[in-house]
Amino acid sequence: MRRLFLFPVLVFFLSLTSFGITQAQNQTGNPQLAPVSAPLTTSANQNTISSLSNLPDADTLIYINPQRVLNDVVPRVMPAKDVEGMLKGFEEVKKNFGVDPKAVQYIVVAVRFKKPTADLKFQPPEALLVAGGDINAESLIALARMASGGQLRDETYGAKTLGLMTIDPIAKEAEKNPFLRSFAEVGIVALNGNTIAVGTPGYLRAAIDAGDGKDRISAETLNSLVRDSSALISVAGRPWRSFAKSFGLMGTEATERTPRFDTKLGDFYAAVTMDATNFMVRGAMNEDNPDTAKIVSNLLTSLLGFAGSSIKDPAAQSMLKNLAFNPEGDEITFRADFPQQMVVELIQQQMKPKKEEDSVSAPKTPAKPRPRRRTRRRA
Repeated sequence: MRRLFLFPVLVFFLSLTSFGITQAQNQTGNPQLAPVSAPLTTSANQNTISSLSNLPDADTLIYINPQRVLNDVVPRVMPAKDVEGMLKGFEEVKKNFGVDPKAVQYIVVAVRFKKPTADLKFQPPEALLVAGGDINAESLIALARMASGGQLRDETYGAKTLGLMTIDPIAKEAEKNPFLRSFAEVGIVALNGNTIAVGTPGYLRAAIDAGDGKDRISAETLNSLVRDSSALISVAGRPWRSFAKSFGLMGTEATERTPRFDTKLGDFYAAVTMDATNFMVRGAMNEDNPDTAKIVSNLLTSLLGFAGSSIKDPAAQSMLKNLAFNPEGDEITFRADFPQQMVVELIQQQMKPKKEEDSVSAPKTPAKPRPRRRTRRRA
């Protein structure tokens, strides 16, 4: 059973840790935040958009820049000895399996929501993780097969071969809770020679179709996701469209329905960047018009103040105080600067092993003997 969980975890770990050190970026300063749908303006973004343009359509995207994470963040968060050990581990993986865990160039986590079924039942969203770069996708597939303990089964779709595996504990729970049925199976496929994808089988097939030019992700969505090329992590999403799709406003799987109105209300972007002293959060959310932007900004500011007064942790209070919302035209922009040392201390504190509780319990106080009742004998 442990091998079943090891398979997706291993693939994600290899993808996350296999980012190349080439083209490392050492940018400083606070980047100017463009509109949520701003066009790309840098060659770095153009290269990224070219690599990601073959992805399938998505409603929420998370982009990870492991080059900056490995080179700029990890050395500041982890002790030097642990960093050295990690790099040696990478070399062992490269030596033993022919996979260099420092050569992936991007990681994207995509989520798409589904329309209701023909009998009007809600369907859970699908997830996909894609990693690409100077890697051998087939070597990663072979390594995943080893990790699965022979549990992968092949399925041909188009010109590709998917490796599918059922996660038995989830499949067993899905017998009681049909909502979990979509998560009971996971798959892996090499989209091309240097790109690997892991996710729900339906979304993997959509990724293969996108590679053939069908239902690809829109350029506008990618523009929003990677508009700041210096970001460590960025997120972009369309919550209203996700809601409309999931609850039948755009029809069902069997019947199309034209939405009554199309709005970008709630479309958001957020990114984590860093300079020489701070980690910085920058983001924006579309509110359709300036009045709505001011109303929602005031509401969020009030909720932030209430949360700050309710949380007792000083570190959490300090982080909340650094977060600010501001209405700017049709958008709300938000920003926060966190000193690197404070973030490093919080992370290191979370990484420390918890102290074992003293297993020696206090001696129990012996119970007092109950007095014996004497009975009198009758004459």
